[in-house]
Amino acid sequence: MKFNLLASAAGIALIAGAAGAADLEFAPGEGGFTWDSYEALKEIDLSGEQITVFGPWLGPDQELVESVLEYFREATGADVRYTGSDGFEQQIVVDLEGGSPPNIAVFPQPGLAADMARRGFLTPLPEGTGDWLRENYAAGDSWADLATFAGPDGTEATYVFPFKADMKSLVWYVPENFEDAGYEIPETMEDLKALTEQIVEDGETPWCIGLGSGGATGWPATDWVEDLVLRTQPPEVYDGWVTNEIPFNDPRIVEAIEDFGWFAKNDDFVAGGVNSVAATDFRDSPKGLFSSPPQCYLHRMASFIPSFFPEGTLIPDDADFFYFPAYAEKDLGKPVLGAGTMFAITKDSGGAQELIRFLESPIAHEIWMAQSGFLTPFKGANQEVFGDPTLKKMNEILLNADTFRFDGSDLMPGGVGAGAFWTGMVDYTGGKSAQDVADQIQRSWDALK
Repeated sequence: MKFNLLASAAGIALIAGAAGAADLEFAPGEGGFTWDSYEALKEIDLSGEQITVFGPWLGPDQELVESVLEYFREATGADVRYTGSDGFEQQIVVDLEGGSPPNIAVFPQPGLAADMARRGFLTPLPEGTGDWLRENYAAGDSWADLATFAGPDGTEATYVFPFKADMKSLVWYVPENFEDAGYEIPETMEDLKALTEQIVEDGETPWCIGLGSGGATGWPATDWVEDLVLRTQPPEVYDGWVTNEIPFNDPRIVEAIEDFGWFAKNDDFVAGGVNSVAATDFRDSPKGLFSSPPQCYLHRMASFIPSFFPEGTLIPDDADFFYFPAYAEKDLGKPVLGAGTMFAITKDSGGAQELIRFLESPIAHEIWMAQSGFLTPFKGANQEVFGDPTLKKMNEILLNADTFRFDGSDLMPGGVGAGAFWTGMVDYTGGKSAQDVADQIQRSWDALK
């Protein structure tokens, strides 16, 4: 993380300015976009009003978010100025505490936003935003609840607007390998476990699992455990766990750790055996899918992992994915684990309020969907505009979710979620019991209180 940011985000935005009315990425009226929602923006006159936006996106991602904001600029006349930083989480605190915040801040995870709301630095979003999220985003109340924080006086309100999601609940495989072996995509966790055992019976190894990540070794296992908590317990248990209202060593959490162990602590189930799990870098672990003969058939990892597939790998031809399934017997629906960014008002203005309302329009989502790197739980966006069929398929999983929960380790204190939880998972795959590891993590959490 970089701390050598000398100017506030708002100050940088003033210096950077806006590059004039850049060409719109897609001509209004063309393609399958919901242009009515763009035309409706023209009724809002923000001519000459400057709206500063500060977020974590740089490079190509900055160009993508700028392409979305350009439609708001063009329709309303607002002077929208976006600035990105890879030190966002440090700089936004400096800006807020120093009294020089942007109008809008885009938080990469809810924990920091919740802290800022509690300290009085965020403005509640326009009335009705929470209800809009409940009605228009998939997964029931999940997204509205994620956007709700307690303010300085303890009163809860909708403080952030989730926009742009990422997904973790995926299992990757090579279609040709499945076809050759006669395997079918499992629909339930029971089916996935049966497939795991079938692959062993056929003399092969089902899983590639790697927890290595330098100083962050262990984090891939935290995603496994989080997914399995959501598949073995109601979402309320997950919510209590990530805040420690439910202790880390609660039997229900220990059960989820042991469920991860069912996959990862069996020499027959993992390429290279159990000893290889912590020793294998997560970037190298999917390579076994592509060896000949295959070293493994299955790899559970988030949506970014194709970046580490062999060069030239095409999806879905050479590799594909399916939803990490839920237990049929648990009747917990289809939970999805993921992450995402969220817009908050850090310096209130009429333009800031309108920009948040703009995110409720299909066009705000569709412009990014039609390009790259964007998933959305918005049911009102036209799914046919996706420019990437892989993202469209992932988005179907997101839209079909009954529950969505944010990455748990990101919601925990850093010393736990980016510390004891990581190392505890390494200890677990190294031979410690789930109970001992959970006790150890809980002691580290207690020490932070």
